[in-house]
Amino acid sequence: MSTLNSSIQSLADAFATKVLAAIRGASLEEILGKTSPTRRGPGRPRRSAATPTRRGAKRGRVRRTAGDIAAVANRIVSFVAKHGKGIRGEQIRKELGIAKNAWMKPLGVALASKKLRKTGKKRATTYFASK
Repeated sequence: MSTLNSSIQSLADAFATKVLAAIRGASLEEILGKTSPTRRGPGRPRRSAATPTRRGAKRGRVRRTAGDIAAVANRIVSFVAKHGKGIRGEQIRKELGIAKNAWMKPLGVALASKKLRKTGKKRATTYFASK
């Protein structure tokens, strides 16, 4: 048994010295290149630094002040006043460049203050300036 142990020990020593010699002879780029992780395959891409995270992303509606709403309502009223025969809401929004979600509150303010009046229902609603 001692001959078996001694032969295994000599083989292990020879292997260790050859591995150390190979490592000493290799460049740093070769060593680091072999141990670096492999590239990701196809699938979901990594999130870039420019992409906001869910916590940092600003979402939800923008809060407008009463002054902002009143200013948009006055723009709507002055635009409708130029059209004596009345004008539809879609045309008002298109001409003034108002988004649909930013349209309802100023329109409601203008109607409630009796600066505008309306006839019709849904898409057939025509708005007129009050006299």
